[in-house]
Formats: sequence, C-alpha cells, structure tokens
Amino acid sequence: MATSDSEEELQHQRMEEEDEKDLDESEVVSEGEAKMEKDEGSEEEEDSSDEDEKENEAEIQRLEEQLSINAYDYNCHVDLIKLLRHEGELIKLRRACQKMSELFPLSEEIWLDWLRDEIRMASEESDREKVYELFEKAVKDYICPEIWLEYAQYSIGGIEKTGGIEKVRAVFERAVTSVGLHMTKGAAIWEAYREFENAVLSLQEQLSPDPSSEEAGLQAQRQRINSLFLRQLSVPLLDMEGTYAEYEEWCGSLVLASVKQLYNKTLQQLEKYRSYEDTLLIAEPPKLSEYQAYIDFEMKEGDPLRIQLIFERAIAENCLVPDLWSRYTQYLDRQLKIKDLVLAVHSRAVRNCPWTVGLWKRYLLALERHDADHQTVSDVFEKALSAGFIQAWDYVEIWQAYLDYLRRRVDFRQDSSKELEELRSAFSRAMEYLKTDVEERFSESGDPSCTIMQNWARIEARHCNNMQRARELWDSIMTKGNAKFANMWLEYCNLERAHGDAQHCRKALHRAVQCTSDYPEHVCEVLLNFERIEGTLEDWDTAVQKTETRLSRINEQRTKAAEKEAAFVQKEDERAEQRKKARADKKALKKAKRDAKFGEKRKAEEREEEEWDTEEVAGQPNKKTRGEGDYFASEKIKNIDAKIGLFGRELATKIVDHPSQQKTVAAAHKNDMGKVLHDHSKDSITVFVSNLSYSMDDPEDKMKETLGKCGEIAEIRPVYSNKGNFRGYCYVEFKDEKSALDALKLDRKEIDGRPMFVSPCIDKARNPEFKVFKYSTALEKHKLFISGLPFSCTKEELEEICRGHGTVKEIRLVTNRSGKPKGLAYVEYENETQASQAVLKMDGMTVKDHCIKVAISNPPRRNVPEKTDPNKPTGPMVPRQIYGARGKGRTQLALLPRALVRQNVVAAKTENGTFPDTVPASSSSSVAQETPKKLTNADFARMLLNK
Repeated sequence: MATSDSEEELQHQRMEEEDEKDLDESEVVSEGEAKMEKDEGSEEEEDSSDEDEKENEAEIQRLEEQLSINAYDYNCHVDLIKLLRHEGELIKLRRACQKMSELFPLSEEIWLDWLRDEIRMASEESDREKVYELFEKAVKDYICPEIWLEYAQYSIGGIEKTGGIEKVRAVFERAVTSVGLHMTKGAAIWEAYREFENAVLSLQEQLSPDPSSEEAGLQAQRQRINSLFLRQLSVPLLDMEGTYAEYEEWCGSLVLASVKQLYNKTLQQLEKYRSYEDTLLIAEPPKLSEYQAYIDFEMKEGDPLRIQLIFERAIAENCLVPDLWSRYTQYLDRQLKIKDLVLAVHSRAVRNCPWTVGLWKRYLLALERHDADHQTVSDVFEKALSAGFIQAWDYVEIWQAYLDYLRRRVDFRQDSSKELEELRSAFSRAMEYLKTDVEERFSESGDPSCTIMQNWARIEARHCNNMQRARELWDSIMTKGNAKFANMWLEYCNLERAHGDAQHCRKALHRAVQCTSDYPEHVCEVLLNFERIEGTLEDWDTAVQKTETRLSRINEQRTKAAEKEAAFVQKEDERAEQRKKARADKKALKKAKRDAKFGEKRKAEEREEEEWDTEEVAGQPNKKTRGEGDYFASEKIKNIDAKIGLFGRELATKIVDHPSQQKTVAAAHKNDMGKVLHDHSKDSITVFVSNLSYSMDDPEDKMKETLGKCGEIAEIRPVYSNKGNFRGYCYVEFKDEKSALDALKLDRKEIDGRPMFVSPCIDKARNPEFKVFKYSTALEKHKLFISGLPFSCTKEELEEICRGHGTVKEIRLVTNRSGKPKGLAYVEYENETQASQAVLKMDGMTVKDHCIKVAISNPPRRNVPEKTDPNKPTGPMVPRQIYGARGKGRTQLALLPRALVRQNVVAAKTENGTFPDTVPASSSSSVAQETPKKLTNADFARMLLNK
C-alpha cells in the first residue's frame, strides 16, 4: 500500500510539472506574440508619422512658393508659421516670422509664441540681447499687456548683472506708462511691479549684516513700494478693493486720511467708466461700435493718455478698420503733435491697412509736417505705390500728394534748381506710371481728365513763367479725348488770359467752338464775350460768323438725330403691331380648332343625354317638362351656391342625379374655382403671399403655421385653378396692421425648399405709383458680389469665410424662383474699407474645389427708354429707345370665358384676384361697352347651362 501511494504521488508530481511546463511555454508564446504585435504597431505608427511628415514638408514647400509669388498673403504667412512650429523647424520658423513682421504687424499670439521660442533658444549673452531687441519690436505693433508682462519677467532674469535692477525698473516703468491705465488688464502690471520691488526689499534685508547701518536704503525701498501703491490707487482699475485691502495689510492698518480720500475719488472715477467696460465685456467681437462710443466719451473727458489707450485697445481688436486708424491719426496730428508718437502710429496704420490711400496721404503729410528727411518721404511713397490699391483713382491721389510735397520744396525764385528738376521728373514719371502700370492693371489710367498734367501746366505757367511748356502740356491733354468737353477748353482759356496773351486765348476759343460737343452754346457765348472786350470789329465779325455756322450745324445734327430716332420708334411700333396681329391670328386659329373639337365632344354628350332621358322615361311614368327640369336645376344650383365657399373649394356633398344637373354643378364649380374676392378696405391688414409650391397639400394650415407667429390671423384665402389645383399664392388677412407689418419681415423665408415672397396687398390699378422693392443696381462700395460658388455652399459657410475680413451685416444667396442656388451671392460689410480688404483677400479663393470671383457690387446699368419728341431737338447724341421683343406696352387681351362673350357681358380685368372698379376702354370688339353687374356663382352656372 505504501508503495502504491508513493507511485501515485510521483505520478501526480510529474503531471503537475508537465502542466507547469506547458503553461510556461504558452506564456513565452503569448509574450512573443505581444512583442510582435507591439513591433508591428510601432512600425505602423512610424509609417503614418513618415507620411504626415512628407505631407507637411510638401505643404511647407507649397506655402513658400505661394509667398514667393505674393508676399502680401497674410493667411499664407500664418499657415506657414503654424506648420513650421508643429514640425519643430526653429530656424525656418524664425525666418518666416521675420519676413511676416517686415510686411505686417504681428498679432499678440504670434508674438508671444515667437518670443518664447527665442527665449528657449537663447543660451549666450548675445542671444539675450537679440531677445531684448525682439521685445522692443513686439511692443511697438500693438499695446498688449501680456507682451509687456512677458518682457518684464524676462528682464528679471538678468538682475544679477551690473545695472540689472535699474534695467528691470525701466521696463516696468515703460509698461505701466503704456498699459497701466488699462481698466481690465492694467492691474497685473502694477502687481508684478510691486512683487518685484518687494523681492528687492526682502533681498536687501537678508543681505544686510547690520540693519541699523542699512536703514536708509531699506527705508528708501519701502518708500518706493508705498509710492507704487499710491500710484496704482490713483488709477481707476477693476478690483481696486483688493489693492486697497493689500495696502492696508502692508501698512499695518495705518492708512492716512489723504490716501483714503484718494481711493474714494478714484472709485468715483471708476463708476463713470464701469458702464462702458461692462458693455465691452458682454459685446461680441470685434466690438467696434462699443469702442466708438467709449472713444467719444474719452474725447469729451479730454485726458490724452486715456484717449490714446482707448484708441489702442480698439485698434488691437479692429486693426483692419481704416476709419478707426484715420480718426486716431487725426487726433494725434491735431492734438498731441509728438513727432515720435505720431509717426509711429502713422507707420502702423499703413502697415495694417496698406490698401487705403487716405492713410498713406496722411502719412506723407505727417512726415513733411515733422521735418522728416527727403529720403524717408520718398521711401514711404515708394512703399505706397507697391501697396496694391483697389482703384485706379487711388494711384492718382497718392501721386498728387507726393507731387504737392515736391512742389512745396521748390524755391521758384531761382530760375533753376535741383528740386525743380526733381519735380518735373516726378511729373513725367507719374504720367508714365499711370499710362503703363495702372492702365495695364485696371484697363484705365484713373485720370481721364488729366488732373496731374493740368497741375503741371499751371505750375509751369504761374511759378516758372514758362507758357510755352504749359501750352505743350495742354495740347497733350486735348489729344487724350478731352477736346470735346467745354470745361477743358475754358480752363485753358483762363490760363491763357491769366499768364499768356489774347492771341493764344482767341485761337483756343475758336478751336473750342469747332470741337466742343457737350455745351457748344456756352463756348460760343464765351467767344463773343471775349471779342466784346478784347477784339476788333473784324474779330467780332469772324466770331459771329463762326458761332452762327457752328450752331446751325449743331441744330441740323440734332434734327437729323431726332428724325432718325422717330423713324426708329415708328419702325418698332410697326413691328410690335405685326407681332401683335400674328399672335392674335395664331390665337384665333387655336380657338377655332378647340371649338371644333369641343363641338364634337358636345354632340357626343347630347347623344348620351338622350339615351339617359329615354331610359328615365321608361322607368318613370310621370315625365317632367324641360321647363320644370330647368327650374329644379336652378333650385339645386342655388343650394349649391349657398354651400360653395368663397374660395371655391368646398362643394355640397349632395348627390345630383340628372347628368345635366351634374354638368351644371361642375360648370359652376369650374367657373368659381379660381376667383378670390378681396376687400380693398382691408389692404393695410392683408399681405399677398406668392411663390409657394403648387404641390402644397394644405396651404391654409401651412400659412397658419408660418405666419401665425406674427399675430392673430383673421382669414386665409388660397387661390386655386379651374381644376382645383393650388396656384401657389394666397391672401392672408390679420386682425391688426402690426401683425401684417411683422409678416412682411418673413419675405423670402424658405418654405418647402422655395423662397416665400411676402408683399403688401396693393391694387396697382388704384395705386400706380406703388413701387415693388428692388435691390439696388448702383455702385455699392460696402457690398461684394461673389460668383462661382458651389451650389452646396450654405449661408453659414459663406459667412464663416467672409467674417474674417470684417463685420458682415447681411449675406444674400441668389436663387431662382424654386429656391435652387445660382452660385452667386451678395455680402454686405459694415463699411467700404472692410469690403475692399475682403476683395483683396478673397478674390481667387478656392471654396469646395470652386475658384470664386469677388468684386465690389456694381451691377450693369439698364437703359431706361425715353420717347423723344421729333419736334424738339435734344442734342447731337440722342439715346436710342429700345422697346424689346414685346413692343411698347403690355398685350391687351380680353381673357373672358366664351359663355360670357356670347352673352355680351363685360368682365373686369383682374390682377392678383382683385376686381377694379372701372372697365378698361380697350377691350375686345365682341364685348359690349356697358357697366357689368356683379354676378353670383349661380348666375355663372345658369349662363353656362343655357348656352
């Protein structure tokens, strides 16, 4: 037994060892598989990271190539900087930031990221100095408390060096001067400054071996901290209570009465600003209107430092608004007049809004006003030429400003000077620049009246006494298409009379009489007046003869033009009459075919009636006469008429047995279906809704659901066709006028995929002067026209694209009547400068693989034809009148049922389902000229029954 037990134990032990061995092997296998899976995952991650790196490198190369083509692409600069920072390319990142900072002011976020990157890379003292230089550039772009705070904290790192403490204090002093008045962020600068001074005090107390000997230094440091507290308490900042409590703790609750008085006074000042600050806190960016109100308040208060600060705060969030920069620079030019400050702000203005010529002109004037050297002014002007203005006239203005500056430098008492030669050279260059560069870009020189050349001629005549050169210049002006304008000749004659001689003036006037086409009578009168004063009898006779000949020729030309126009009008009238006759013949032919077809159908129906009557006679012993049948039919029609609704929809469910009665009811229904009567006395509380879907199941419920929010609805009157189909429009009558006005605001709201048109209920026959709303067709500089949009682009997506360039007031996607987009849109900005900036940035942009075109909204003009009187000459250039394919007026057709035509009843022409009070004089010859009486549905049905 013992042996067997031991054998069993040994066998059991072997089995356990084998199980453990198998378990170890399985664990090894699982560990190997896990390792292999981990290696495979790491390889996949490496492959994906390699692919991402290749894509990023390709994108970086693409952005760099795009910037080499257009260096002023702001968004491209930003994307490149973000991508380089993501890839860790610090050297390329530094170069990209430097290039962008040379062209544009950098935002606070870009500056802080760049500065922190440079701080991490700064290892030597020379690198530290470069970081200081970079900070100096950063604080000049915008007033940013965070950048000043970063600057001060970085300067604390060099405190151990000689003069380190004084350098830090200098940075803090500049910071509190720049942003210490900032209502919401200024407190952080003051607190950091005090913490630094407290740290210095603690360091002095620790390093002082004998406190009594260093008492004077410690006392001075405590006084410096106390002064900082008092300076901060004198500035109205948010959370002043916490600062005062900290001061009480620092003083040991021994606060002087004068300090309490100062604190209470500052609190009173804070209350004046609190409402404006609260408005800014809750307003949505960019808060331009809120900042404008704040600026107005500060201007009334008159504190220059606070005015400058609020301007800087507004500009930090609205840096692309030229009007704000203009107001800021104008204030500095007229009030502060500090050279460094004024020129710095002007420089920042043109860097932020380089497309605005007004800012460049003010910059040139400021440079001249503060005696900047000539080379500096010339460099600024050259930058202005490369800024990329959006209108040709802008280049004319900037050239004129620069030429004015050059003219003021010339001393005309000298016969010749370097400045005079430079002025003449600039005039020549300006004309060449406008002729080549500007005309090539805009297809026009921008100066059709040659204002620059006129000014040059006046300078030569007045200041240089060089009339020969002035005449040559004016000759050139006339050859550029200006000889037909009377005012150009009169300007030249005035110049000759002031600085030339009578002979050249007479010659110019004689040429003007022959060439002028806009105001020839006025030029002739000027010539005669000139000869009255200056000329001899022979000169007078010559002038009279020339003026009479010229005026006679002008009158002949005008008469011929008027006759030609009259002939054209007559020809158009004849063509219209021919077209009208052709349409009438075509319609008569169709009517004859339809009547023939209807007659055959009518005969078949009569045969069916006879068969029906025969069967009815066989089944009924009592036969009714025809008159009796008509009587009962009339009675049933009256019952039906009582139950037919105003809109011809709900017919009586009473069964009409006789086929003739069935047809009578159907005819009454058919004639009554499409007519919707309207009470004109309720026009003010009724709206006309159109462009609805014809397949709308229940228009009344749909209108109640849509327009019921505007107010209580009294009645909804949909309009149906003769077959009972909804015609897509209806009348909605409200209880009060305010509800109707609110309903008009829902115009063009989308219903079932179509824009619903909501318009006032106006009878145009009674109110012919009523004008339907139309979008403006004139030049709107604050509105953009965008074409080439993908049909899938929504209003929200387009707004997301456009609002990055300014405040978007309205976006209108152009659709057809079914609501389907046309790929066009109008975007309205708050002002024209924002729109101009958007054109520069968005034109040629790709949206969903579609290249869009963006331009200032300026729809092509539509010529309004005006009929002229042949007996009254209007001028040599009379516009031709175009009536179009439809002739002079609308087609006058009597759209009446045939039954009514047979009965010689006049039906009034309706418009939008309304009946005018008078009958048009021009109606069909088959209609009697008499005033119709109002007919009921039964009358219509009876007439159809008796036909």
